[in-house]
Amino acid sequence: MKSRLLAGTAAVALALVGALLIISYANGADQRAVANMEPRAVLVVAKTVPAGTGVENLSASLVTKHLPASAVSSSALNTLDSKAGTVTATDLVPGEQLLSERLIQPADAKDDGTVKVPSGFQEVSFQLEPQRVVGGRIAPGDHVGIAMNFKAGADKAKPGETTQLTLRKVLVTTVQGAPQENSKDDKASQNPAVPAGALIITVAVNDVDANKIIFTSINGELWLTKEPMDAADSGPRIEHTDTVYK
Repeated sequence: MKSRLLAGTAAVALALVGALLIISYANGADQRAVANMEPRAVLVVAKTVPAGTGVENLSASLVTKHLPASAVSSSALNTLDSKAGTVTATDLVPGEQLLSERLIQPADAKDDGTVKVPSGFQEVSFQLEPQRVVGGRIAPGDHVGIAMNFKAGADKAKPGETTQLTLRKVLVTTVQGAPQENSKDDKASQNPAVPAGALIITVAVNDVDANKIIFTSINGELWLTKEPMDAADSGPRIEHTDTVYK
């Protein structure tokens, strides 16, 4: 009788200890989860910032957001106080957290990859998908042909869709969004990576051609060819449905 009583008491004691251990673990897990979810302030890019921008001009392009601690990068900044005198090392894009390594001393900044605009010309930018930019294989200093397409047509003599390689040997001054070049040791270098998103191309043109590019960007479609200076120019042919096979 005494043995059964002792055994029963021991069982109850073990059950209580087990229950306490489970409760303790659960409380610890809850505390860990709360710690990971505890919001932390972090600077997030709200507007695109070009590489080489001084930190004193960054504030207008940043917002402070509160994110779960587990989602905040270890080098994310919540203030610019310690970064006086620095510049952006790369282009900053909306949505990314501002990381400490993105801000460097001006002496360490690389060339921003732009090309000098010829005298008398001006720059204009437009955004295109990779397939419209030779798969993204366009770099500052290249020359391109700019084709303009209108689904409603742009030739009074013939109704219907039209396409024309209108602007020839146009100088590219900046390309934003292109993938980084592969290293020489990388076997994949023979097949350059395709950009994941759209590219922003900036070209140097005169005022009339800038007007054409802007109009087509809004009302039609642009397509680029990579056109070296010695490429043949057969004239301003307008393509129609009834001539495309000729």
